[in-house]
Amino acid sequence: MTILPATNSTLSAKELGEYIKDTYQLHPNFNCELFRTGINHTYFLSDTKTTYVLRVYTHNWRSKSEITEELKLLKLLQKNNLSVSFPIKDKNGEFIQDVNAPEGIRHAVLFSFAKGEKVRFLDKETCFSIGSLMANLHLLTLDNTINRISYNKESLVELPHQHLKQFFSEELSEMKFIKEIGDLFETSDFENTQNGVVHMDIWYDNMAITEEREITFFDFDFCGNGPQILDVGYFCKQLFHIEIDKKEYELKMAHFLEGYQAIRPLSDNELQFIPKAGLAVFVFYLGVQAQRFDWSNIFLTKGYLKMLYIPKLKSWIDYNRIEKTTIAQD
Repeated sequence: MTILPATNSTLSAKELGEYIKDTYQLHPNFNCELFRTGINHTYFLSDTKTTYVLRVYTHNWRSKSEITEELKLLKLLQKNNLSVSFPIKDKNGEFIQDVNAPEGIRHAVLFSFAKGEKVRFLDKETCFSIGSLMANLHLLTLDNTINRISYNKESLVELPHQHLKQFFSEELSEMKFIKEIGDLFETSDFENTQNGVVHMDIWYDNMAITEEREITFFDFDFCGNGPQILDVGYFCKQLFHIEIDKKEYELKMAHFLEGYQAIRPLSDNELQFIPKAGLAVFVFYLGVQAQRFDWSNIFLTKGYLKMLYIPKLKSWIDYNRIEKTTIAQD
């Protein structure tokens, strides 16, 4: 029988749990369960009182130095009493584990559990609180840099088109549209804003909210450097697609921005850039799906672009009256 190598595996929760319990000296009563697979794999370790979150990074997705920078950021935020899920030390004082998976070494980190629930439909008071927490994160890291990706015109809206060319013809109308979106941006767009560390993925799926509206941010896997208005624009764009009633969207966005600006005022340039900032981050994540074809291949079809992703980009462009592009039609 021929044994073939793997490119991506799902590790056994039982054996992984035994390893983590020993490495972190957790009580034998802790149980490890796979929560979900995705770009990285997430497991919950829990007993009757305590839950931890174990992230197992996909092979060759993040280098150990990139993960170290992510954890340094989280420890800084924790030290300054910002509500984030933070890394846990093992019995030897280490934060990163190396797991010998079938495809090669995968890194793993144990995090604190964010109390509360994921809340898709947010009320306006919670939007205000989210804005305040985001602004505090930005204020603490304003003008700072970490040793990770810098988000700019190239990484946000040019490289995604290059990544997608592996799967789609440039003659496809949707590909022409994505390329034309890049033409909406000037390099200077990303230079007339306040820069610092950005989370890049703040939306309801990456925060937990308690009944008392205590909010905890988690999943800093895409953290990096760049205009902090990117986080603002991305949250607004996600909120836009969740709220069918656009009057509700406008109300909740206003409360979010009010909460943000109570901590860190935004310049006129930044406020005007919010729609384009949200657009840029959405294009970036389409490029991520192409980079991680092993995870997202079910999405990378002509139908997915035509029926789901491109309409989201178009509706945002139209609603915010971003300069129109000439789109070729099939």
